[in-house]
Amino acid sequence: MTPILAFDIETIPDIAGLRALHGLDASLTDRDVAEFAFARRRAQTGSDFLPLHLHRVVAIACALRNDEGLRVWSLGSAGEDEGSLVQRFFDGIEKYTPQLVSWNGGGFDLPVLHYRSLAHGLAAPKYWDLGEDEREFRFNNYITRYHMRHLDLMDLLAMYQPRASAPLDEIAKLCGFPGKLGMDGAAVWGAWLCGGIDRIRRYCETDAANTYLVFLRFQRLRGVLDPARYRLEIELARDTLCRSGEPHWGEFLDAWRESPGSPAA
Repeated sequence: MTPILAFDIETIPDIAGLRALHGLDASLTDRDVAEFAFARRRAQTGSDFLPLHLHRVVAIACALRNDEGLRVWSLGSAGEDEGSLVQRFFDGIEKYTPQLVSWNGGGFDLPVLHYRSLAHGLAAPKYWDLGEDEREFRFNNYITRYHMRHLDLMDLLAMYQPRASAPLDEIAKLCGFPGKLGMDGAAVWGAWLCGGIDRIRRYCETDAANTYLVFLRFQRLRGVLDPARYRLEIELARDTLCRSGEPHWGEFLDAWRESPGSPAA
């Protein structure tokens, strides 16, 4: 089977980049630098959300389904530097040539990864192949919006209309899946300041799992999975998370069992 890789990233403000771009005094704390950037952004747009090139990646979570089964995990270690973390992601594409699946990956995750790859001088030849090395990539690659080698579920389901897009949390819950549990992207910076990288990584993993589960439902919608195969894939996901024994997956499975759509899911 073609490997399927559902993924999600979590980011914080690029403090070093902000210091360099604005010549900020070394006496300013990281929190002060971030507050400077947020205030500047609010004055420009009315929102704290920073431009994508000013995000630093602190977690990348993957749900990989291949012939060996299903695995959901965070890349690297909690203390790994950003460049190594991002390179691990692109090395996985180099190794597996997977079907990438994301929720808003075209609008956020991948552009952030592009900018951070440039900043760190990384290499990702398979990901950027547009048919120069492999002819089939000319007609189906990771970069072109309407190709399926990278499937941005949010973008596709909204028919590429931003006004029609929906949040993963709500779509997952409407499908009977757990959705977000006790945290969202807006809380990542605060968690980071409190030393909560492990909590951030766990949250990122549950987002990758939700994305993968919604992808299975989408494959059922498309007719790629018949009802029996869909049930088998769902059971595999449940069993995989149950076997992990990690507390956040126990919470995830409890929420799944309690959700209104869970019997059909």
